[in-house]
Amino acid sequence: MNIAVNTRLLLQNKLDGIGWFTYESLKRITTQHPEHHFFFIFDREYDPAFLFSDNITPIILYPQARHPVLYYTWFEIALPKLLERLKPDLFLSPDGFLSLKTQVKSLTVFHDLNFEHYPEDIPFLTRRYYRHYFPKYAAKAARIATVSTYSKEDIVKQYHVSPNKIDVVYDGWHEKYVPLNDAEKARVREELTEGLPYFIFIGTLHPRKNLVNLFRAFDLFKKSNPSEVKLLIVGAKKWWTRDIDFAYNRMIFSDDVIFTGRMDIDELSGALGAALALTYVSYFEGFGIPIVEAFRCDVPVITSSVTSMPEVAGDAALYVDPFNPESIAEALYKAYQYESIRSDLVVRGRRRKDLFSWQQTADRLWESIESAVKT
Repeated sequence: MNIAVNTRLLLQNKLDGIGWFTYESLKRITTQHPEHHFFFIFDREYDPAFLFSDNITPIILYPQARHPVLYYTWFEIALPKLLERLKPDLFLSPDGFLSLKTQVKSLTVFHDLNFEHYPEDIPFLTRRYYRHYFPKYAAKAARIATVSTYSKEDIVKQYHVSPNKIDVVYDGWHEKYVPLNDAEKARVREELTEGLPYFIFIGTLHPRKNLVNLFRAFDLFKKSNPSEVKLLIVGAKKWWTRDIDFAYNRMIFSDDVIFTGRMDIDELSGALGAALALTYVSYFEGFGIPIVEAFRCDVPVITSSVTSMPEVAGDAALYVDPFNPESIAEALYKAYQYESIRSDLVVRGRRRKDLFSWQQTADRLWESIESAVKT
C-alpha cells in the first residue's frame, strides 16, 4: 500500500498529546511494515529524525496551517492537488482534520470533541471552523480512530456515526518514564523546588485543564495544612487566559506555585518521578496521557471523575469533582498527609500501567488502517 499521512504536528521539541500519538504510532508502524510506503506530509521544514525508516518519502506542502483560513487553504486546496498526484490507497490524519475535496479513502483520529462541549474555551474563528468541519469529517472518513471508549461514545452521540465505524486506539507512555530511587528524587527536588515536596501538573495551560480550580484548591489546601509543599506547573502558556491569570493573581500562596514552561522528555520524566502526586483535574479529556505516565513512575494520581479519566485511571486514583475546589483540596490533603494512601495508589497504578503502551497503540491503529482500506 501507499499511505499518505498528515504529519504537520511532528514538530521538534514541541510535541504535545496529539504530536506524541503521531510520533510514537508512526515510528512503529513504518518500521514494522517495510512492505508499505508512506508519504509524510509536513507544512514546514521537518526534522530528519522524523523519517523513521527507508519507506518514508517526506513532502513539504505549504502554507503552514495554524489558523482557520490556512486550515482551509491547506486541507481543501493544496492537499487535494497533492493527493491527486500521489494517488495513495489511504490518507491518514492523526490530528482529526481531513480534506472534503478528495476521493482518496481517509482514516482520521479524533482525540476528543472538547470544542463541542466547551466552545468558549477556544478562539472564536477556530471553534467555528471545528464545529462546522468536524461533523463533515466524521461523515467523510472511511473509519475513525479515537483514544477512549468515552470519546467513541461521544462521537456517536454528537455526530450520529455508527459505532461500527469507530476504533478505540488508546494512548501510551514513553519508555523514559520510570520510578526514581530516593537519591534521584532528592536531586530532582533540589533542582526544581530547593528540595521541597511538590504536587505536579503537566499539560498545555489550556482552560479545560482547569488551572483556575487547581489554583483555588491549592490555596485551600495550604490554608488548612500549613506546609512547605509547592505546586509545579509544567507546560507552555499557549492558552493562558484572563480567567487563569485572575485566579493565579488572587492566590494567597502564589509564591508556592512554580512555572517551569515546557520540559523535554528527560527533564519531564524526572520531574514527574519526584513528585508527591500528579494533579490532573481537567474538566474534559479524551484520554489523559500524564495519568499513565504517572503510573509508570510510581507516582500517585489525583484526577477528575468526568469524561475519559475514570476509564484510564480505573481504581488507581483519587477522584475529584473538577468544578469544586474543595473536592480537589481534600484530595491534595489525603495525598500529602497519608503515606498509606500514596502507597496503595502506587500499587494500583502498577497494575494498570500495562493496559497501555505505544506498541498497542500502533498495533490497533494499523488494524484500523487495514479496515479503512478494505472499506
